[in-house]
Amino acid sequence: MAAEIANSENSRWCDEGKPHCNKCRLYGVSCNFMSNVPDLHPIAADSETRSLLVTRGRMQLQPPVTSAIWTSDGVSSYQLNAKCQDFITRYLGRSLIRVISPDDPNMIRVNRRLLKLAFTHPFLMHASLAVALTYDRHLNKSINCQRSLEECYHWSQSTTLLNKRLREPIEAKDKDPIWGTAAALAVLSFSSPDACTPEESWPMKPSARSDLDWLRMSKGKNSLWHIVDPLRPDSIFTIMAETFALMFSPLPERGIDGIPNALATVCLLLESSTAKKNPYFYAAHAVSRILYIPDNEISTGNTQIFTLSIHGSFEDLLQAKDPVALLLLSSMAGRSIWWIELRARVECPSICSYLRKYHEDNLAIREFLPGGALAGQWG
Repeated sequence: MAAEIANSENSRWCDEGKPHCNKCRLYGVSCNFMSNVPDLHPIAADSETRSLLVTRGRMQLQPPVTSAIWTSDGVSSYQLNAKCQDFITRYLGRSLIRVISPDDPNMIRVNRRLLKLAFTHPFLMHASLAVALTYDRHLNKSINCQRSLEECYHWSQSTTLLNKRLREPIEAKDKDPIWGTAAALAVLSFSSPDACTPEESWPMKPSARSDLDWLRMSKGKNSLWHIVDPLRPDSIFTIMAETFALMFSPLPERGIDGIPNALATVCLLLESSTAKKNPYFYAAHAVSRILYIPDNEISTGNTQIFTLSIHGSFEDLLQAKDPVALLLLSSMAGRSIWWIELRARVECPSICSYLRKYHEDNLAIREFLPGGALAGQWG
């Protein structure tokens, strides 16, 4: 399969060169003409192949790594190469979960225990490495906006292994690794848009089934809540009780208290409005809770208030690219959490372009866009 991807035009099949066919070598993956090699397995991560060193025109075999580090659950395993070990030290060991949710001291304790669990739960290790690689790309302001092959590999492996684990009875020892992995996969899904430019991004691009995949991933994570119960007494996530309480804090049932007048107007909200009468009701209240919080104080808990408000008729409107729904989404997507920023830098301009192109006559909407009277107060 890797050779087929390298030959996207199907001009030539795998040449079965050993240990890697030329096409796979050029693509940077291990050729999987043998059944024991997974798809899109990076050559750098292939522990079975010794690297070649050319010295003064002579090719020599480098000795195998002696300080091998593995993650294994007895069924599946993965040997961490030098780069993975470096990322373990640089990001995971320092605090990956603080990378996901900055400036929360409780996350340091959670991270240390998750890192220990990652060595006995490969699906968690792969998810953690994928997030670390994505964060590294963000820090280095990579010109290449697309996910790297290594990111895709670890993301794919984590998803496959987690789905396999979820088809079996869930043991107590697996609950925290499952929740940690689901959270990491949700971050990966949101932080990884399929476009590099606003013109190629949703909502400017034609509608497709993959639109809002990040939302479906988030809902999938939340569906595990009652299975793994992150707040059970023996969970490592119990110290995050305040964060979870913030995420699930109830929104008003009636009225527009706390909603800026301009936002209430564009959402057609009145003092008598309820969620049953107005599809923007919960989303507008959720946005208003975080609208004036400084970027350096925004946490994952804050942003999840809005994400959890996306359901029912409002979700349908968002899928249909309704202008008010898009405006509400852009307010959350514009906040400066790194994994939100990776999507926002192409999706927010795309939303603005879409609204200008298809809703130019909506004066209330235009006031919120860059250059409008309310732009400086928005997000």
